[in-house]
Amino acid sequence: MDARVTTGTAGSDARAEAMIASYERAGYARVAPAILQPAEPFLDLSGEDIRKRMYLTTAPGGAEFCLRPDLTIPVSRDYLASPAAGHVAGFCYLGPVFRHRNDAPAEFLQAGIESFGRPDQAAADAEMLSLGLEATAHYGLAAPSIQIGDVALFAALIAALDLPPAWKRRLVKDFNRKTNLAQDLDRLVLGGNNARPEYQGVLAALAGSDPKGAHALVTDLLSIAGINAVGGRSVAEIADRFLEQSALGASTKLPREVRSLIERFLAITGDPDEAAAELRALAAEAGMLSALTPVLDLFESRTGFLAARGIDLKSIRFSTSFGRGFDYYTGFVFELTDPARTGDPLVAGGRYDGLLTRLGAPAPIPAVGFAVWIERLAVYGAAA
Repeated sequence: MDARVTTGTAGSDARAEAMIASYERAGYARVAPAILQPAEPFLDLSGEDIRKRMYLTTAPGGAEFCLRPDLTIPVSRDYLASPAAGHVAGFCYLGPVFRHRNDAPAEFLQAGIESFGRPDQAAADAEMLSLGLEATAHYGLAAPSIQIGDVALFAALIAALDLPPAWKRRLVKDFNRKTNLAQDLDRLVLGGNNARPEYQGVLAALAGSDPKGAHALVTDLLSIAGINAVGGRSVAEIADRFLEQSALGASTKLPREVRSLIERFLAITGDPDEAAAELRALAAEAGMLSALTPVLDLFESRTGFLAARGIDLKSIRFSTSFGRGFDYYTGFVFELTDPARTGDPLVAGGRYDGLLTRLGAPAPIPAVGFAVWIERLAVYGAAA
């Protein structure tokens, strides 16, 4: 592993520190989570792109750890372990993260903000985008391209469909994997079970059985076979995934017109105001307006807060199909890029309201944040 921290120009450390100081003045406490982290949360929650680039190690007792590939999960874990858990709190950070990269060092600096517990979600979302724009301006890029999306809109659409719960979870999970999502829709339209023939009888039997009994049976069979873990997943997790396959294999068929509705939904793009109008029209046509109204209201409220912060709405490109490579995002997502270049985002983030409960919080906690790629911003001139 190349242990160099890539920060580009000689002055980029000072600029990054100045940026973090501005976040502290804005009320975000600076934190520095441990570099070595339990691997399980990242393996379960980060998404395939991050999982395949993690650096893993195994402790003598068998527990898996990793060098942190991002800072959202570490900051979230520390927040939940603190007296502030469940209360409104905001944190900022600047430190190294570790991911395998073919064309760059594996260790590189990220800065960012994580905000927990704020009930005013639309305002918090707008604040994250505004502070992200301040980061690019701090490095001399005053007008980055702004791309936004909203995972909650897709989740609300799928929730309103007449599909088994396992299929709803599968479609939402595959939102960030467009090829997988298309394959899911193909499979649903055909109404077929595409499991291997030798598995179909077992899966069909499990699909109609008592869930707890089926889970116990699969877990026992795996244990008898001497399987303790595969790819960082426990026997219980493997059993859960196997049983999910049995539910997905049940006889379910999606009408072609419903697939067409999903595809029309995913084709909507434009500035936020244009997109909201088109979404409401599509929802009304499909008889889903009541189901989508809460998320559309939040979407439009966020747009109002963005405008109130002086952000030109016409400069924002919204797409219903836009997501990020992390499975934990549940709502607003955004990326800021250089309009004069192609490539990776300079600043990126979004809302992840479901993450804290999956990390052990007893009740849902609203959460939103973003990361700043210091090495990418460091190529720009002196701070404006």
